[in-house]
Amino acid sequence: MKRLLLLLVLAVSSTAARAAEGGFLFVTFKGEASPMTEQIYFGTSSDGLQWEQTNGGEPVLVSQLGEKGVRDPFIMRSADGKKFFILATDLSINLHRDWTRATQKGSRSLVIWESNDLVHWSEPRLVPVAPGDAGCTWAPEAVYDPETKDYLVFWASKTGSDHFAKHRIWAARTTDFITFGKPFIYIEKESDIIDTTIVRENGQYYRFSKDEKSKAIIAETSTKVMGPWTEQSSFSLGTLRGYEGPTCFVMKPAAQPGQPATWCLLLDYYSRGQGYQPYVTKDLKAGQFTALTEAHFPYKFRHGSVLPISAAEMQRVKAAYPNTAPKAP
Repeated sequence: MKRLLLLLVLAVSSTAARAAEGGFLFVTFKGEASPMTEQIYFGTSSDGLQWEQTNGGEPVLVSQLGEKGVRDPFIMRSADGKKFFILATDLSINLHRDWTRATQKGSRSLVIWESNDLVHWSEPRLVPVAPGDAGCTWAPEAVYDPETKDYLVFWASKTGSDHFAKHRIWAARTTDFITFGKPFIYIEKESDIIDTTIVRENGQYYRFSKDEKSKAIIAETSTKVMGPWTEQSSFSLGTLRGYEGPTCFVMKPAAQPGQPATWCLLLDYYSRGQGYQPYVTKDLKAGQFTALTEAHFPYKFRHGSVLPISAAEMQRVKAAYPNTAPKAP
């Protein structure tokens, strides 16, 4: 147990160091304007606020599998630090133009890529994870669970068992993002719940989700991935309306042990079509966030995620996907 705790501490410290020396990689999509805007786009930043496009504003990864479109991408570093995974919703609204179909007759699969260096990516694979009567498999994310030494992958689905009455957060376990265990309900609320993301600090987990009943983001805390979870009544952004796609990351690591890190919670202001808006705190436990106005995005980043990366990783990404128009083949 002591060795496991040490490894977790080292992993958190390593992530903070990468953020300090390198910067951040944003994985996102652009919208429904064309089949290519519902693909994987990268953005980079040295400080988590001033973002630049990559690859001349063109997609970095494209899926021709399943629905032939991908949305809500999530990127993560493996627990041992040796691999990177991107999980995405298998969905194209541009090609189908039917949200009812998307929720009741959509894909039961995720689209998954993996890489050792953020530049050379595997071919995408279409992996079925949702229950057999699921009508969709939306906004997948994952978290490493030290209790079970595997990853909990979670997403939102409506199911036919209740005539597609509401979204629940479903989950399944995996060790390799190839083979998944039996899906189960991870979060159920009175009404629809979607867009869940989880971060960890000082032995505490923080979970942010969108409650469709109130159209607001809710925050919960727990000491274990499987809970029990307690709603964070002090969460200062719970009164905001019209936001979704929360993603959270360490923007500034603690300068010294015992000092607070600066966390950034990004919320997609979808109801106004404004894309992501940043809110920061130095105390996740207190849940008091402050809006920042100095952020810049090259275009409206949509529901996605942020990965702290090292200087070497940043250099590789920028060299492979420069901020210029890609050359014609």
